[in-house]
Amino acid sequence: MSSMPKQTDVILIGAGVMSATLGVLLKELAPDMTIKVFEKLPSAGEESSNEWNNAGTGHAALCELNYTTENADGTIDISKAVKVNEQFQLSRQFWSHLVKENVLPNPEEFIMPIPHMSMVEGAENVEFLKKRLEALSVNPLFKGMEFSEDPEQLKQWIPLIMEGRTSPEPIAATKIDSGTDVNFGALTRILFTHLAGQGVEINYGHGVEDLTRVDGGWEVKVKNEQDNRIEHHTAKFLFIGGGGGSLPLLQKTGIPESKQIGGFPVSGLFLVCKNPDIAERHHAKVYGKAKVGAPPMSVPHLDTRYIDGQKSLLFGPFAGFSPKFLKTGSNLDLLASVKPNNVLTMLAAGAKEMGLTKYLIEQVLLSTEQRMNELREFIPNAKTEDWDVVVAGQRVQVIKDTPQGKGTLQFGTEVVSAADGSVAALLGASPGASTAVPVMLEVLEKCFPDQIDGWAAKIKEMIPSYGTSLVAHPDLFDEIHAETTETLKLTAAQPIH
Repeated sequence: MSSMPKQTDVILIGAGVMSATLGVLLKELAPDMTIKVFEKLPSAGEESSNEWNNAGTGHAALCELNYTTENADGTIDISKAVKVNEQFQLSRQFWSHLVKENVLPNPEEFIMPIPHMSMVEGAENVEFLKKRLEALSVNPLFKGMEFSEDPEQLKQWIPLIMEGRTSPEPIAATKIDSGTDVNFGALTRILFTHLAGQGVEINYGHGVEDLTRVDGGWEVKVKNEQDNRIEHHTAKFLFIGGGGGSLPLLQKTGIPESKQIGGFPVSGLFLVCKNPDIAERHHAKVYGKAKVGAPPMSVPHLDTRYIDGQKSLLFGPFAGFSPKFLKTGSNLDLLASVKPNNVLTMLAAGAKEMGLTKYLIEQVLLSTEQRMNELREFIPNAKTEDWDVVVAGQRVQVIKDTPQGKGTLQFGTEVVSAADGSVAALLGASPGASTAVPVMLEVLEKCFPDQIDGWAAKIKEMIPSYGTSLVAHPDLFDEIHAETTETLKLTAAQPIH
C-alpha cells in the first residue's frame, strides 16, 4: 500500500482518443499544468478508439441518412446533420493545427480522403434521397454533393455494388468527395506519444478502482495490474474517458448528476474482405438506410478503410449483445451498473425497448450465410470465402430520464459533469470519436469556467471557427475547409479500378 496520495492538477482515466484530445488541448492552453493518465490496458487506443473497433468514418453527416429525418409534411429536417458537420469541422481544424505544429507530422497516418455516399433502393427511398439532397445543397457545408439514379453513372461510382445487380427496384445514390476515413487508433497513439514528450505521466496497466471526493478535488484509488500494488493519487480535476467503462466510474463519484443514468451495451461485428483484388474495386464509404424498426447504430455501410497503410474493405455493422461494457470487461458489468437510484430508469427502458431487444436477439442468431446475404444486398456477387468476421468494440448507449419519458435510450455522445466542474465523464457513442475536439471543448467550458475566457484567444488560434457558426459565415467555411484540406493532405485523388 502506498502511504501519502500523490498530487497532480489533472487525472485522465482511459487512454482513448477523448483523453488524448483533452490532454493535448490542456497542454496547449496551460503548458505548466501537471497531468497523469491511468489506463488498465498495456497501451493506448485499445478499446473503442482502436481502428478495428469502430467504422473509421469522419462523421460529417455527408452520408449518414439517420442524421436527416423526414417530417410529417414531407420536408427534410437537416438540423442534426448541420450540427454534426460543424462539430467535425472543429476536429479537422485542431488536427490541422497539430500538423503545422509537427505533433501530427504525417497526416496520412491517420486521415485519408474518401468519397462519402448514400445509397437507397425503392421509389419511396429514391424520392427521400432527392429531397435530402435538395435540403442539403443550399447549405455551404454540403457543397459539391451529387445525385444520380442513372445505372451507368452508378457503375462508375460503385462498380462492385452495381455488378450483377438484377433487382427491378430503382436505385439512387449521392456522392461527395470531401469525405474522410479516420484511423482513430493511430491518431490516439500519436497523441499519447506527444503527451509523454510533454511531461505527462502515462501509466499503462493501471486500473482505477475507486473515486473519493476530497478537499480541493478527488482521490483516485489505482491498482497497478503488474504487481497488484494499490496507489492513491489526488487531482483538482478528473476526466473519466474510459469508453464503456466510464459509467461504473461515474457512479463511484456519487455526484447528483450520476443518478438516474443507466447504460445498455451493444456489441458489433463487421465483415472484412480478405481478397485484396475485391477491396481495390471499391473506393468509397457507402451508407444505406436502416431497416424498419432497427436502431440508428445498425445503418449498413460498405467502407473503404486505410489500416496499417493498407486499403481494406469492411461491411456492417451487425449488432450483438454482451453484458460487458468493454471488450475486455466482465460479464457482470451490466448487472453491476444497476443501482437503487437507476433501477426504475433501467426497467422503464427495458419495457419501452422491446423492439430493440427483439432486433438484437435476431442479430445474435444470424448465421454466417445470413450475414453474407445482407452483404449481397450491397455486393450481389459477394462470395463467402472472401470475407471474415471481425468483432468490433462495445458501445454503451446511455439510458436516462428525459422530457420524452422515463428510461429513454440515447444514441448520442454525452458529457456528464459535476456542478462544481471538478469531474466530467464522457458517455455514449455515435458520432463518437469524430466529435472528440468539440466535446472536449465542451468539457473545458463546463469545468474550467474561470480560465476559459483567458484561453479563448489561443483556442481561436488553433480552431479558427471556435464560437462561430460556419453555416452563417460561408466565406469563412470555404477558407477554413480549403486550408485544412491542404494541411491534412486530403486532395489526393484515388482511382476506382
